[in-house]
Amino acid sequence: MINQTTKDKIASLHKQYDKLSKGKESALYEISMSELSEMVYNSNAIENSTLTLQDTEAIIIHNKIVKDHEIREIYEVKNLAKITAELLKNPTERLSTGLILSIHSLLMSGIRDDIAGRFRSGKEWVRVGSNLGANPAFVTRLISELVDSYYQNETDYFLDKIAYFHAEFEAIHPFTDGNGRMGRVLINQQLALAGYPPIIIQSKSKNTDYYPLFDEYTKTNRYDGFTELFALLLIESLHKRITLLSSSKIIKLSEWAKQNGVAGNVAANKAARQTIPAFRVGGVWMIGE
Repeated sequence: MINQTTKDKIASLHKQYDKLSKGKESALYEISMSELSEMVYNSNAIENSTLTLQDTEAIIIHNKIVKDHEIREIYEVKNLAKITAELLKNPTERLSTGLILSIHSLLMSGIRDDIAGRFRSGKEWVRVGSNLGANPAFVTRLISELVDSYYQNETDYFLDKIAYFHAEFEAIHPFTDGNGRMGRVLINQQLALAGYPPIIIQSKSKNTDYYPLFDEYTKTNRYDGFTELFALLLIESLHKRITLLSSSKIIKLSEWAKQNGVAGNVAANKAARQTIPAFRVGGVWMIGE
């Protein structure tokens, strides 16, 4: 689990964020909406979509038809963008099995209408690598119990609760398709309900920072790696919003490094560890001047 120093840092940044946010709800919404293409691109790319960030932006922002790609991938962008935009606009609906099914129905619309909005049942077994999802006969009960336990647990740290929920949700693998994207949508739903901004799990580092955490959970039931990952990404998200709301100018980290006599690799390492208030925009590290 993360140490108290990290928890204190998140609490301090959250306090700054809350103070700066007063009366600036529209600005915060626009900041999050400016990330929409990145959120959608990264979540789909984690699932091996061949669409680039530029393709994703063209579909979402300009409503363009991107050629030489499967129609499924186009729907994946449009559906996830619609769900994410609605979450950013109205994040107040309590997490429930009904909400999960409703989101999945939208997520799979036009892609797999035969499975959209329902949990696996009957003979619908699924496998991810060598790991089997839960027996379909028990999926509905297991998800209901998972949601109940999330709300009944009032003592654990909020990121620990979200981390466990994500790990167990993916282990159950309640749907025939769309489980990964669903799980990442729910992370940001839970963060929003707790009063925090969304995070973006980066597809570029999925094989080193994300996928191994599922193997660890399957083998040991440990989910602290997810807590650590979510904490780092949340700190970055808070740094970004605090900087955008309080700094007069945003520059590339490489420029900041030159101005401050810091080697580029050292600055990049500090950004990755979030020991400086840097954040990514389109995969490029930025910072307030």
